[in-house]
Amino acid sequence: MTVRNFPATPAFTDLNEPVGVECVLRDLAVDGTIPPDLRGAFVRAVPDPAFPPLFADDSVLSGDGMVSKLEFRDDGTVDFAIRYVDTVRHKAERAAGRALYGRYRNPFTDDPSVAGTDRTVANTTPVWHAGRLLMTKEDGRAYRIDPATLDTIGSYDFAGALRSETMTAHARIDPATGEMFFFGYEAAGLASTKIAYCIADPHGRLARETWFDAPYCGMMHDFAITESWALFPVFPTTASLDRLKSGGEHWVHEQALEAWVAIMPRQGDPSRLRWFRGPKGVSAYHVMNAFEDAEGRIHLDLCLSDTNAFPFIREASGIARPQSEIGSRLARWTIEPEGADDTLVETPLGPPGDMPRIADADQGRPYVRAWLLGFVPNGGPPLFGGPVGICFNTLYRLAPGTLEIRSLILPPGHAISEPVHVPSREPGHGGWLLAIVDRQTGPNAYEHAAWVIAADDIEAGPVAQVHIPHRLRPQVHGTWVPADQLRQAKGA
Repeated sequence: MTVRNFPATPAFTDLNEPVGVECVLRDLAVDGTIPPDLRGAFVRAVPDPAFPPLFADDSVLSGDGMVSKLEFRDDGTVDFAIRYVDTVRHKAERAAGRALYGRYRNPFTDDPSVAGTDRTVANTTPVWHAGRLLMTKEDGRAYRIDPATLDTIGSYDFAGALRSETMTAHARIDPATGEMFFFGYEAAGLASTKIAYCIADPHGRLARETWFDAPYCGMMHDFAITESWALFPVFPTTASLDRLKSGGEHWVHEQALEAWVAIMPRQGDPSRLRWFRGPKGVSAYHVMNAFEDAEGRIHLDLCLSDTNAFPFIREASGIARPQSEIGSRLARWTIEPEGADDTLVETPLGPPGDMPRIADADQGRPYVRAWLLGFVPNGGPPLFGGPVGICFNTLYRLAPGTLEIRSLILPPGHAISEPVHVPSREPGHGGWLLAIVDRQTGPNAYEHAAWVIAADDIEAGPVAQVHIPHRLRPQVHGTWVPADQLRQAKGA
């Protein structure tokens, strides 16, 4: 049943129409053959507001977090479940029967009854580490979820050890050591310049928390690690406490401000922190990967644009540029960590796009394959939805540092969300990509399926499609959890 009485804006119409239904579906229909490598769970973060917003111009990013699980069982069957993350915010609004929290990341616009409460919606990325499933959003701490039932266990602060008020939605897990690296910006509170850099050991215990200051309070959605370094990009989409207190927007993009990248030894030595100056006005939400070359240079590969990618932020900033003219590209920033100056060098890597994905085994290391989503006009008119209002219709396979680009352009009326990569047990096999694909079947009618695609042969299309007979809202990010790790977590 669809939730009614939402504003007729792009944030709440087309694929973005709120659903607001929790469900469990067993033994889904499958076309094709599911590879035996796919045994585990595809976990997704889905913003879905339970109640119409207090402000009609609200953003997709304010939607209540839902955690979705597509579980590939040992007997070859596939089940689906989706539930709300039972945050403090969701509990309060459910009890009141209406929205109580105001503008995106602005507590000064909230109903007085919820003043000072935890307002995160935990709607951006599921993180799996040390047998724990966390739902994250960068404006607060994570929420821990039971991976078997999807019950919300509660706000997660690493057994009281975490001092930062925030945790990034893009933690990085080292494939060799099992450590989880993450950070929080605005760590000391709203619009603060404090950054907390944290390391959790392979058992999930917080081993280190190092604090430092950014040049200004700017957007830091993602970051990167290499085998020796941690990298912290800061982009000139800035927050102001005075603006927030006056009821304004959390973010305004300042085109004349320079971007910056901080580097620090990966184990967290603030005495060796260095800042490198980037171009003015640029923005990036997602990092593909970072690594060091044989000469010790650091390469940071990221989805860059000449201004902020979100229309609602450009509008608040007075930047009148359509989505097709924001200068999107996959780029490489190269840094000399021991160089004499603070400059970096940009090299083009690939086509416009976002939602980059690598194999988990390549995290922080030189890599030879990666995947990216994009939009090409010859795939037909776009489906409308998602955080920027237009959905992706193309999957690219890239070989970074070369000109090799392969593509899978979806049929007209289709859209694809960020894939996850599932490794193969077969030697030499590149593994599999698993992604939700939406197909429009009428003016406000859609069908949804999970496509299984050979990661090194994307042009061949899906080897299997798992049909999900439930209306879905676009996800933000997802993760893959192998079946053996799910079993270990259940028995712990």
